[in-house]
Amino acid sequence: MAEDFNNTILAELRRLTDAIDRLAGPAPAINDWNAADCFVWSPARQHLQPVARPNRVALKLIRGVDHVRDILHENTVRFSDGYPANNVLLWGARGMGKSSLVKAVHEDVRRESGVSLKLVEVHREDIASLPTLLDLLKDTPHRVIVFCDDLSFDHDDTAYKSLKAALDGGVEGRPDNVLFYATSNRRHLLPRHMMENEQSTAINPSEAVEEKVSLSDRFGLWLGFHKCSQDDYLTMIDGYADHFKLPVDRQKMHAEALEWATTRGARSGRVAWQYIQDLAGRMRIALDRAE
Repeated sequence: MAEDFNNTILAELRRLTDAIDRLAGPAPAINDWNAADCFVWSPARQHLQPVARPNRVALKLIRGVDHVRDILHENTVRFSDGYPANNVLLWGARGMGKSSLVKAVHEDVRRESGVSLKLVEVHREDIASLPTLLDLLKDTPHRVIVFCDDLSFDHDDTAYKSLKAALDGGVEGRPDNVLFYATSNRRHLLPRHMMENEQSTAINPSEAVEEKVSLSDRFGLWLGFHKCSQDDYLTMIDGYADHFKLPVDRQKMHAEALEWATTRGARSGRVAWQYIQDLAGRMRIALDRAE
């Protein structure tokens, strides 16, 4: 009887222990900074997931955005070298290489400087966990760019307040070894109708709008990306064709590329790359944008 009683107690204790473990959630993972140069933040386990083969394009292949490219590169070099640098918001037309530029500049600066410069991507839905991430990053010996792609906020979305607090750094201030880069189709990260609604329903309309606009003000650099001209579009096409040494008649290629853009209703770096993929596929030529 005593043995049966003890077994029952032990089984009950194991059940209670398992229940407590489930409520507590998974244990924090051990982060290995040497595993990669790019990571994806997983807040559930406070884990930086290494990305062995980042999806990026060589900096020399990004055309038509030379001015903003140079500004972002210089800002990143200053940060890498330990000097003051600004948080950056890359905003504007879709498909013009905003996120590609961030990843390409990171790799170029990291390779040239030899500094341990890391890129950590935070998904839009994990913005609220930024304070936890910053607490983890502040004690690392590495310099870290925290990157959020396609950042925007909709009506009744209060996550932007977490981002504002993270950009300001609160009482402690933003860690010196951390910088924020974000891309968005919206300059103020919020839809116009949302700002207009705030203005029309608020007791003090100007204060309501300033509360929303003040988020983008936390970024010291605003880099605008605009729809490209036909000449810029064809320059992108030529750059890809030259880089991959595609044996194709230039005039014929231009005609096909323009028709390709017309069927998609837009000219952009993304459309140019899609055409080059189609062209190389027809020619049975493999492509590697990270070369």
